[in-house]
Amino acid sequence: MAFELNNEDMSQVLSFIPSYEGKIVLELGDGVGHFTSELAKKAAKVIALDSTESVVKKNDSINGYDENAEFKCGDVTLPDLTFPAESVDLIFSNLLLTNLSDKQIEDIAGKLLKWVKVGGFIFFIESCSLQSGDHKHKSHFREPRFYTKVFKECYISNGSGNSYELTLLGSKFIGTYERDVKTQNQICWIWQKVVSSEDDKGFQQFLDNVQYKSNGILRYERIFGSGYVSTGGIDTTKEFVAKLDLKPGQNVLDVGCGIGGGDFYMAENFGANVVGIDLSVNMIALALERAIGLKCSVEFEVADCTKKSYPDNTFDVIYSRDTILHIQDKLALFRTFYKWLKPGGKVLISDYCRKAGTPSQDFAEYIKQRGYDLHDVETYGQMLTDAGFEEVAAEDRTEQFKEVLTRELKRVENEKEEFIKDFTEVDYNDIVGGWKAKLVRVGSGEQRWGLFLAKKK
Repeated sequence: MAFELNNEDMSQVLSFIPSYEGKIVLELGDGVGHFTSELAKKAAKVIALDSTESVVKKNDSINGYDENAEFKCGDVTLPDLTFPAESVDLIFSNLLLTNLSDKQIEDIAGKLLKWVKVGGFIFFIESCSLQSGDHKHKSHFREPRFYTKVFKECYISNGSGNSYELTLLGSKFIGTYERDVKTQNQICWIWQKVVSSEDDKGFQQFLDNVQYKSNGILRYERIFGSGYVSTGGIDTTKEFVAKLDLKPGQNVLDVGCGIGGGDFYMAENFGANVVGIDLSVNMIALALERAIGLKCSVEFEVADCTKKSYPDNTFDVIYSRDTILHIQDKLALFRTFYKWLKPGGKVLISDYCRKAGTPSQDFAEYIKQRGYDLHDVETYGQMLTDAGFEEVAAEDRTEQFKEVLTRELKRVENEKEEFIKDFTEVDYNDIVGGWKAKLVRVGSGEQRWGLFLAKKK
């Protein structure tokens, strides 16, 4: 049985939905119609679909619904239910997918992608769990990563040769609801239909299938600490965030948020409103799971920071940890950061760097194999200055990097048996070998680590 949101949570959900004023809305599984009347207040038309005929008749007979609400009986899981392609602007569902099988959800995702207009949105709320499918009950309280993966991997083509996919605009933990059989954690997702681009997907697929497989992320988290996949985990996070002088209500953008540890820290301890973006679907899926049960203002989105757009003067802080090494045109990105920041806003970045001069052949091959774009600390800082920032502090933190790497390596070696029990001996050897290789590169002086802090005028 679906849990009903209270008025506060309903208001939160409605504020999170993309604009639908004057648009065509398809509501799936409208049930008792709590959201139908709200959607109908602004939409040009709401088509409210439910598979139970008695529910449809009851809702259709209730006085008070706007004339633009049309109630229809139909089961979205059945092949004979269809709507014209690209006929609706927003598809909305509340706690529908929980009651369906994995295969049904995969099939429905393709239908919804076909029905929604290009540029239109799919918004759904689902009850989730930290454990996959609960087979003791009719409902399936899945891990959030399941929904993220299914909808992100959904593609269709039309007769003209155009391909379309869904891009995740945002996701948010709404709340936890107690019942005698299970605790339900409700999360909402916003997807937008866009034209597919093989070029855009290439690097993302590399991240998710090679560098940041789910198992690989969990191995990193085991070393860095719960919620973290960046150097030093909570310790460096506390040190660096202290430089930002965060205030309650300030808006923070975390570029390359990973699985969200830094975002939760800033939101819970300083009352900041944090938006975390990352190109890795696997990272965002795990970040959503880490958000369950936390009462703080954090949203996550699968996004490419070089293609993302925000209004000028949106954020008080832009924060990024060991991510921008992947970006080739850093100056262009920093100029974009400058526009997104409010006057007086700050940017804080930690990132891999290299020593000045020509790298050795071995290190050059390492950079090429990883696809990194590395600069010496001074040049990196100069790019921030060239982008318009002032009070630029560019610090070489390589010695701190070396100390952190050594400490992390020692910890995982001391916990070898537990690590192998939770993962495998191959995983253990990969991690230990990787950390030792980092220490060699750092020890040679070729690989550096920089910390950069700057301010918008």
